Amino acid sequence: AALIPFLEHDDANRALMGSNMQRQAVPLLKTEAPVVGTGMEAIVSRDAWEAVKARRAGIVEKVDAKSIYIMGEDETGVFIDHYPMEKNMRTNQNTTFTQTPIVKLGDAIKAGQIIADGANMDQGELAIGKNIMVAFMPWYGYNYEDAIIVSEKIIREDTFTSVHTYEKEVEARELKHGTEEITRDIPNIREDELLHLDESGIVQLGTYVKPGMILVGKVSPKGEIKPTPEERLLRAIFGEKAGHVVNKSLYCPASMEGVVVDIKVFTKKGYEKDARAIQAYEEEKAILDSDHHDQLLMIDREEILRIAHYLSEQELVKDVTIGDDEFKAGSKIPEETIKGVNRFALRGVVQSYSDDVQNEYESLKNYFLKQKKRLKNEHEEKLSILEKDDILPSGVTKLVKIYIATKRKLKVGDKMAGRHGNKGIVSNIVPEIDMPYMEDGRPVEIILNPLGVPSRMNIGQILEVHLGLVGKRLGEQLQEMFDNKTENFIKELRAKMIEIADVAKLMNAKETLGNMSDEELLAYGRDWSRGVKFAAPVFEGTNQAEFDKLFELAKIESDGKMTLYDGKTGEKMIERVNVGYMYMLKLHHLVDEKVHARSTGPYSLVTQQPVGGKALFGGQRFGEMEVWALEAYGAAHILKEMLTIKSDDVEGRARAYRALTKGESVPASGVPETMFVLTKELQALGLDAELYESKKEVESEDE
Repeated sequence: AALIPFLEHDDANRALMGSNMQRQAVPLLKTEAPVVGTGMEAIVSRDAWEAVKARRAGIVEKVDAKSIYIMGEDETGVFIDHYPMEKNMRTNQNTTFTQTPIVKLGDAIKAGQIIADGANMDQGELAIGKNIMVAFMPWYGYNYEDAIIVSEKIIREDTFTSVHTYEKEVEARELKHGTEEITRDIPNIREDELLHLDESGIVQLGTYVKPGMILVGKVSPKGEIKPTPEERLLRAIFGEKAGHVVNKSLYCPASMEGVVVDIKVFTKKGYEKDARAIQAYEEEKAILDSDHHDQLLMIDREEILRIAHYLSEQELVKDVTIGDDEFKAGSKIPEETIKGVNRFALRGVVQSYSDDVQNEYESLKNYFLKQKKRLKNEHEEKLSILEKDDILPSGVTKLVKIYIATKRKLKVGDKMAGRHGNKGIVSNIVPEIDMPYMEDGRPVEIILNPLGVPSRMNIGQILEVHLGLVGKRLGEQLQEMFDNKTENFIKELRAKMIEIADVAKLMNAKETLGNMSDEELLAYGRDWSRGVKFAAPVFEGTNQAEFDKLFELAKIESDGKMTLYDGKTGEKMIERVNVGYMYMLKLHHLVDEKVHARSTGPYSLVTQQPVGGKALFGGQRFGEMEVWALEAYGAAHILKEMLTIKSDDVEGRARAYRALTKGESVPASGVPETMFVLTKELQALGLDAELYESKKEVESEDE
């Protein structure tokens, strides 16, 4: 709730929805901090575990996508801290977690400062959505009942695109009549369906998989044929299994499509590792070796810096020559000179210092030797863990996990929301040219229904839209100054930013801007040009008088509305419309994960009815109220189908399936399994319930 701007203008029920929905926001491909926040965004990020924070102050020595090295100095001397980054880690919600460095080489870092963003972060601020230009107006009925109309531009620019990683696993088990095998040799499968598998029968890394493709080939021995010991021996020698095995491969499910980004193969102790498992081990080992090498180099660098710093402060007791330079007894050698000395030659240079200095030098050397030894032990421990046999459940000989990453663009049916409990479903994705546009020709990006505001009593969203528009317009004014630079550009930019800070009551910023260097001012100015950020804390948000001043400064009409034109006809809208910037989120309820269809599939063991739920590839429940609805319509035949061949008439559905495949008409349905279950239950209660054929049926059979 502390992250909802203008919370005091929202009804409690909607604020509760807004709080809950912020937790359901999906991490997006490109993050963006809100223009209108509450000032808590940076605090929440700072306290979260997702961000990487500096343990000690220092200077950035090395930075890449996977690690940051910070060099600093404390009472013990020079040190280098290493911060590794998480990359493309799968979360329990199947979203992707990635940490991104936000510091540059040579930056000065304070202790506790955020040096890398987590997912849902932008420059150390919480960023769970996007600032989108919205208009509150009806549009051809497409935003009826909280539906949301989205411009094609949002899809094209990947504004709400997110990356999801799914895990699929398959295990080979030891059965009574043989062992299941992970293999490429699958019976009754064409070769072209196996092209993307390697010789072990596992999909290759980087393959783009589609529904129905084999991910892992697996065969299971047929149960009824029990092979004799001789047969088992021959089969082991010649590998002939086509006739005695069935295909139990792992297939890519219907709603999944994407790139295979990772494969893990686990083999039980005592079983031979296949080529894929060996390859995975080698790759993992190479990564560990590379990390170990980088850390060793950094320890070497830290050692040289610490020794050079110490020796440069000590006086020589003997004359010494380093290269072309001569240093007399009683003088000091500059730090840079010592850094340039070969580590083996340095031992000779140290002989020119006093015994105390030599002893301190030796203790420093020993300290770093211990550090390297500790690092080596850690590395060897990691390798031994890697080499250990995998612990699998009893009966499982091999486990294969496949990770599939997929990009999900915003599409019709996805759920979106603001921070005020104003949620909706995307109903239409409209070409940019058809969206309503402003007088300067810019089309809006999202259209929301104005009827969703008064009855819900979440007026905070209207105020957010107004303040968002002010922030973006002021940003545009600054961008204009950047584009049309004058001689006194820096002076004018500083004056403009101080004016904005004064009107927006950003008192700390006003003082800071006055004392800031030109370079820092330019960096801040570029950030502000993307939109001046406002904080609207609870009960301390912008009031009417402040809005009037801000509207005047941003050159916006006093009511915050503007004239729009219909994108389809070019006609001017009769009423002026509230247009501005709202922070919109894409929620975890994605249509791709909801859509489900079934023809035939698994059935419940007892009732013989289809199982329920998407996870089990089940059917839709046709309950008693739905039965009443069909009865009310008099749809007798549909109702009979629903209760028999589409449900638990075992013989009837088999006959119907055969008839449909042959193109014949569907025969009459039989007795539902429910009837037999009922008679059995009655018999269990001691009631003799038997089924008798009617006289008419018996007579017709006699004829």
